[in-house]
Amino acid sequence: MNTVWLLPVLPLFGAVVLLLGGKRTNSWGHLLGCAASIASFGVGVALFFTMVGRDDADRLMHNDVFSWVPVAGLQVDFGLQLDQLSMCFVLLITGVGSLIHIYSVGYMEHDPERRRFFAYLNLFLAAMLVLVLADNFLGLYVGWEGVGLASYLLIGFWQHKPSAATAAKKAFVVNRVGDMGLAIAMMIMFATFGAVDFASVFGNADRASDGTLTAIGLMLLLAACGKSAQVPLQSWLGDAMEGPTPVSALIHAATMVTAGVYLIARSNPIFDLTPDARLVVVIVGTVTLLFGAIIGCAKDDIKKALAASTMSQIGYMVLAVGLGPAGYAFAIMHLLTHGFFKAGLFLGAGSVMHGMNDEVNMRRYGGLRTVMPITFVTFGLGYLAIIGLPPFAGFFSKDKIIEVAFDENPILGVAALIGAGLTAFYMTRVMLLTFFGKRRWAADAHPHESPGTMTAPMIVLAVGSVAAGALFTMGSSLQHWLEPVVGYHHSEPAMPVWVTTVLTLAFVLGGVAVAYRQYALREVPEEAPAGSVLTVAARRDLYGDALNEAALMRPGQHLTRSLVFVDSKGVDGIANGFAALIGGTSARLRQLQTGFVRSYALAMFTGATLVVAAMLLVRAWS
Repeated sequence: MNTVWLLPVLPLFGAVVLLLGGKRTNSWGHLLGCAASIASFGVGVALFFTMVGRDDADRLMHNDVFSWVPVAGLQVDFGLQLDQLSMCFVLLITGVGSLIHIYSVGYMEHDPERRRFFAYLNLFLAAMLVLVLADNFLGLYVGWEGVGLASYLLIGFWQHKPSAATAAKKAFVVNRVGDMGLAIAMMIMFATFGAVDFASVFGNADRASDGTLTAIGLMLLLAACGKSAQVPLQSWLGDAMEGPTPVSALIHAATMVTAGVYLIARSNPIFDLTPDARLVVVIVGTVTLLFGAIIGCAKDDIKKALAASTMSQIGYMVLAVGLGPAGYAFAIMHLLTHGFFKAGLFLGAGSVMHGMNDEVNMRRYGGLRTVMPITFVTFGLGYLAIIGLPPFAGFFSKDKIIEVAFDENPILGVAALIGAGLTAFYMTRVMLLTFFGKRRWAADAHPHESPGTMTAPMIVLAVGSVAAGALFTMGSSLQHWLEPVVGYHHSEPAMPVWVTTVLTLAFVLGGVAVAYRQYALREVPEEAPAGSVLTVAARRDLYGDALNEAALMRPGQHLTRSLVFVDSKGVDGIANGFAALIGGTSARLRQLQTGFVRSYALAMFTGATLVVAAMLLVRAWS
């Protein structure tokens, strides 16, 4: 029996029970939340082995769940499809998501609203699974909006904090801008193809004009920028750290920020036909990977440093999907390896905060490796993976992206190399400030290792950070797995692979050396020094908020005020003026109706007199 529908239904069931059950489920709500996520992962694993046992042409699993939009001109069924691409996301979402659920049992142990937190986590997984399993853009849009809602609820979970409530609203509003791109893209698809299901749109894409395909591609890119925090819609990501740390791990590693990469990879038949849209995708990814890396170099908040890192690493993935068939598989590979090491890094950061009274300023850490050995080792393995040292996971996936970037254009390759060097610098900085050097703790801090419910998921993720890259590249396994869905183009590299590898490692080791000289051989002040102009700009997120305010918010306010003025003084003025004219005229005419008989008799006599006089004058003149 086809059980694809169980994947989103299981966590959705958990969310419904926990939300409707209320306080009656407080004592066991976290257990149900974990069970729902783990059960969905179990279904995903079973379906994976079923898929592996089939031929490539027979691996697509499809469910038509129900007739959804039976309108004359638009027929849309709510359908789910599981192929090689969506399977990668299903295992990542449910696997890493389940580890984050287990971690949250310990992390949120003393929170009185823990049951509600697990309900939102389940809702998040269900929405993300609908997004990657839908067989049409309208179903994808439902999951897309569901993820936006769940992220709003989770980022603002501690809504008693004004900063958390503001961050949740900011993420929600910025993502709505991107969501308009997806909505407009669907409108263009319906106008062009008469349908929004993948089979019809992709099957007829080659019949559409270049302008139409470019418009669809750019609108899909706008949507991806919102969900995956790419320039110019990146400003929400750092503020999203106001939510509980497991939320940061879930959003930044396994779910929300990967949705934009999935959207572009899924829409590869459109992007393959529009080089202009692909060029814009490449530019956005390249700019963002450098943008995020520069910001990460100046952050003292451990979670915000990792958030900037996420922005940069997603930039690598967007760059890769913009390179077409040569890069799709490597983008997904880096997405999967990133899911392991970035989730591990965020959970490690949460473990540090758990032992340091929720302190996030790394300048007040130092020397934690001796009191938190498990956190140190697991976080360290994630660090080695993200900077791309062999044989850790990031080395295999990020180096492949750098290789295909050089093949496309040397400028892209150099930009990717610089990003690798900056990544090594800011992540080494995080390691040194947190786990090495003198102890700079506050007097009331008593750091200690986290409980087993938190360290066990960190250990599993650390194993993935070590082994995932080699596993995916062994015999080009992931490329061949994804080839039926996204294609795969292999050509002789413009530069020998060993040269690219040596260059990348040189940049990485250079970044490590600079960070070591700055933060291991020198005293670390408790307060951040003023720094250069670039440092100040990086601390302020390269003025992303100021730019959005100047380019979007202020003009939007002025436009809104102008429209209100036109509406109130123009449209309403005409309507109200006409009404006033009628009312004033009626008021004056009403004065003629006095109700006195003598007045009416006098009026009649006067009128008759005037008529007789007029008749006499006419007769006299004639």
